[in-house]
Amino acid sequence: MSRISQPMTAMDRKASVARKTKETEISVSLDLDGSGKSEISTGIGFLDHMLEQLSRHSLIDLTVKARGDLHIDFHHTTEDTGIAIGEAVSKALGGRIGINRYGEATIPMDETLTRVTLDASNRPYLIWKVNFSRPKLGEMDTELFKEWFQAFAQSAGLTLHVENLYGENNHHIVESCYKALARALRQAVEIDPRKSDAVPSTKGVLGGSLS
Repeated sequence: MSRISQPMTAMDRKASVARKTKETEISVSLDLDGSGKSEISTGIGFLDHMLEQLSRHSLIDLTVKARGDLHIDFHHTTEDTGIAIGEAVSKALGGRIGINRYGEATIPMDETLTRVTLDASNRPYLIWKVNFSRPKLGEMDTELFKEWFQAFAQSAGLTLHVENLYGENNHHIVESCYKALARALRQAVEIDPRKSDAVPSTKGVLGGSLS
C-alpha cells in the first residue's frame, strides 16, 4: 500500500510517497522543478548510481530511502523503487496542465548510443529494446533494469520507448538508458509557457485511449 501526499498548489510540483509491503519499505520525495540534487539509499549500489544519474540529468530533486529483502534477491526492492518514484512523479504532475507532454533524448556514452522517447499521457506502456551480454552488473541482475523501467512507466503514467541502438559495455548501456530517460523526462514535464494553463490534449484530459 502507498500513501501519497498531494502537491500543495498547481505550481508547487512536489510530492512524497511512502510505500510499505511485507517485502519492502520505501519513502520517496521529489521536486519536478529542482536542480538535480539527490539523496539515494536503496541498499543496491548500482541502482543508487542510476537514480543519482536520473536526478542529475532531469533536474528533479530526488530523495529515496529503501529497505528491502535483499537477502533473497534485488527484485522486490528494484521494482518497488520504480513504483514509488513513478507514483511521486505522477502525483507531482497533478492534472498535467501546461506540460510539454512529449520528450525525446538520444544519449551517447563512449561506444554506446541509446534513445528514449516518451509521452506523459497517463497511458502507461513500455517498449524495451535493450539487450545485455552479461547476466549481472556487480551483484545486480541485468534483467532487473527492465523491471524498474516497467514499474516506473506504469506508475508515472508514461508511454515509454527505450531503445539501445548499439553498444558493447553493459554498464554504458544501462547508464545511457537512465540518462536518456532523465533528459526526455525533463523535456516532457517542463511547462510550456505558451500553454501553461491548458492540458496538452484535444480531450482536455490526459488518460484513456485517445488523449
